[in-house]
Amino acid sequence: MICALGAAICFGTASVLQAVATRATVPGTGSGVDAALFLRALRQWRYIAGLCLDGIGFVLQIIALRHIPIYAVGAALAASLAVTAVVAARLLKVRLSGTEWGAVAVVCAGLVMLGLASGEEGSGKGTLALKLGLLAVAGLVLVVGAVAGGLPDRSRALTLGLAAGTGFGVVEVAVRLIDDISLSALSNPAFYALLLGGGAAFLLLTSALQRGSVTAATAGLVLGETIGPAVVGVAWLGDRTREGLTWLAVTGFVVAVAGALALARFGEPPAEPIQPSGPSGV
Repeated sequence: MICALGAAICFGTASVLQAVATRATVPGTGSGVDAALFLRALRQWRYIAGLCLDGIGFVLQIIALRHIPIYAVGAALAASLAVTAVVAARLLKVRLSGTEWGAVAVVCAGLVMLGLASGEEGSGKGTLALKLGLLAVAGLVLVVGAVAGGLPDRSRALTLGLAAGTGFGVVEVAVRLIDDISLSALSNPAFYALLLGGGAAFLLLTSALQRGSVTAATAGLVLGETIGPAVVGVAWLGDRTREGLTWLAVTGFVVAVAGALALARFGEPPAEPIQPSGPSGV
């Protein structure tokens, strides 16, 4: 759980840096799957710093997924929005109201309940059908991203955020379906689902943050990366709670996610003028 919370801190801080960086990048083609926009964002030092934090967070996430149920890790990652709120208040001089600080406390309370109620991760390894289905979902994420590029800004941001969250959710489940990182993983469809889902999610999230409501994008992201993976973990991989504490785990999960959604607007950085890329890459 400590690793899951460490991942949330990394992801929450990274989202502020990446949102500001993408807003200062020349607009892309408008497609939800825009590799050129991603490459231009890489010229921003804040985006690179965010990617470094994402990398550290991903390692911590893998460790957590190997030891506790997916639903607990998902709720902890949703708490990254509470981290985003605190970082935004500190670095971007965004003022949090008493209600919003209350939402941060609600997220923390939900995580405490989950920590008390969650048991060990399930022993299920997943069937071939589940692994192939996961790969299909990863491909669908890419298709939805391409189609969503033509939607109005707010609908576009929500759809791309939800699809990106689903892609990250694919990664969460895939980690559990891969026994070890070796040559044997190359024959496992879950390995390719991890690569495709994670790569697509990064592209879609970058596009979502660049144009439209970041609030809508981050809300979609939270929903996509928590609910689906939690259901898969319980239904197919054997994730359980401690004896007699299922009600506390469900309550904690709902409370943590609801509190995170209430804080979704803190993915919204202050507006910055868009500067064309020059020889210096700024």
